[in-house]
Amino acid sequence: MDKRHKLFLILSGFFITNTLVAEFIGIKIFSLEETLGLTPLDMKLFGVEGLGFNLTAGVMLWPVVFVMTDIINEYYGEKGVRFLSNMAVGLILYAFFMFYIGIKLVPNEWWQFQSGLNEDPAQSLADMDLAFRRVFGQGLWIIVGSLVAFLVGQIVDVLVFHRIKKSTGEKKIWLRATGSTLVSQFIDSYVVLVIAFYVGADWDLVRVLAIGTVNYLYKFSLAILLTPLIYLGHYVIDRYLGQKLATQMKLEAHGVPQPMENHQSQNTNSG
Repeated sequence: MDKRHKLFLILSGFFITNTLVAEFIGIKIFSLEETLGLTPLDMKLFGVEGLGFNLTAGVMLWPVVFVMTDIINEYYGEKGVRFLSNMAVGLILYAFFMFYIGIKLVPNEWWQFQSGLNEDPAQSLADMDLAFRRVFGQGLWIIVGSLVAFLVGQIVDVLVFHRIKKSTGEKKIWLRATGSTLVSQFIDSYVVLVIAFYVGADWDLVRVLAIGTVNYLYKFSLAILLTPLIYLGHYVIDRYLGQKLATQMKLEAHGVPQPMENHQSQNTNSG
């Protein structure tokens, strides 16, 4: 297996793992301020009061997923991103189907109502099966909203990335990577909430927009902070591939055909 295929497998594994984990831990809502030891904010947006950075746990990983999208886009182009995005959605649907089957299984009575042998009774759960259902049984509208937001975000990310790169060439990696992430995360922040809670749960649209704005402020900040990792990723990958192969892959990924002898020479020397 040559280096370009090995790299694609590594990036694919990391991309899909982050996507799956972000999807599944998103059921938990946490307070960013309290996690950092700060007093929770009390913001007011669009007339909605009491807003703070109460976020789904998945927001820790979604910006990483979109950064990975830009790195894969850089070396494998739109086809590579589309292939992995579709695969990720298929695997998420498969996982939720298996969770659904797991939820329907009749629980063993000892497991359902007994704490572990060495567990503090004060920390035990009255109904383990109910906890299992609550954690793994995300609502249909949340699943649909999350998957639609992911796919739309990926499409927008790729389009913006290519549009910026067409204007700037190989320069300004930060602009096309971070810029495309900021645009795609903006759309993602609102699409998932509109589908899951405005359509699926009859929330007021103003509240949905207010919460989406708070979520985007967090994602915006994290995308900026992750910018150095994009350069680190390019450096590590270029070192692994070698400058000649790295340059060739970047050109091919964006529609610049290479002479056939380059492919034959590279396949002979890689491994």
